[in-house]
Amino acid sequence: MTLLDGKALSNKIKDEVKVEVEELIKEKSVTPGLAVILVGNDAASATYVASKAKSCKNAGIYSVVHEMPDTISQDELLETIKRMNENPSLDGILVQLPLPKHIDTTIVLEAIDPLKDVDGFHPYNVGRMVSNLDSFLPATPFGVMRMFQEYNIDLKGKNVCVIGSSDIVGKPMAALLINAKATVTVCNSSTKDLASHTKAADIVVIAVGVPHLLKGDMLKDGAVVIDVGINRLDTGKLTGDADFEDCKDKCSHITPVPGGVGPMTIGMLLKNTVKAARLRETREKK
Repeated sequence: MTLLDGKALSNKIKDEVKVEVEELIKEKSVTPGLAVILVGNDAASATYVASKAKSCKNAGIYSVVHEMPDTISQDELLETIKRMNENPSLDGILVQLPLPKHIDTTIVLEAIDPLKDVDGFHPYNVGRMVSNLDSFLPATPFGVMRMFQEYNIDLKGKNVCVIGSSDIVGKPMAALLINAKATVTVCNSSTKDLASHTKAADIVVIAVGVPHLLKGDMLKDGAVVIDVGINRLDTGKLTGDADFEDCKDKCSHITPVPGGVGPMTIGMLLKNTVKAARLRETREKK
């Protein structure tokens, strides 16, 4: 069994980004800039945003965190995004989710300039991704694809079961796997006999937020398990959607939680920000 070390790979990616940023500054006098909008005081979101800011600083990326109270109106939020769209020194704009219930998330995400959409959630980028055209890819699925590449896990012709169909992970993950010529089954909360699908899969990607949903007896021998879930138990321990101890002996490869897919997300966000900075000339010509 090979442990897929997302933490080590994320550090490698951050080193790559640092070199790319230095080259951009030297060759084009462009310092990539990322703006993060944080609405409300959700502790998990605040911790994640702080980690993004620290990673940006270490990579040489200019970053700004715009904090707003959870009472902010949708119009005020949209006006802030408009100003950021028009700010030439900001290459990427990221709205930390979830947003308060009185704000329409779809309208907010659609307000971001697609060329600054480093989260890859704008319909423009989603459409291009599904069509296998160049686009900004959602950071978590993007990170999983980089992990497959790093560990030489061939996807072509493989049966892949994606458990979870969210817009953030499940759907884009399925699209990227299809583009890689995998045969993909997507399961959700209404799927009957989940185990019948996972037992037929060479690779299982799970992202549902249910601790230890995936058990060893639901896998075929030699399966690859990518656990995107991260859950905090009553004991305070972090654990994934897969029962790691129960699954590991059945797997050829498996991601730990924490230390697997999680660290990859920020690394790929930085990659997207550098990509956006390279498009700065394109935006300025619009």
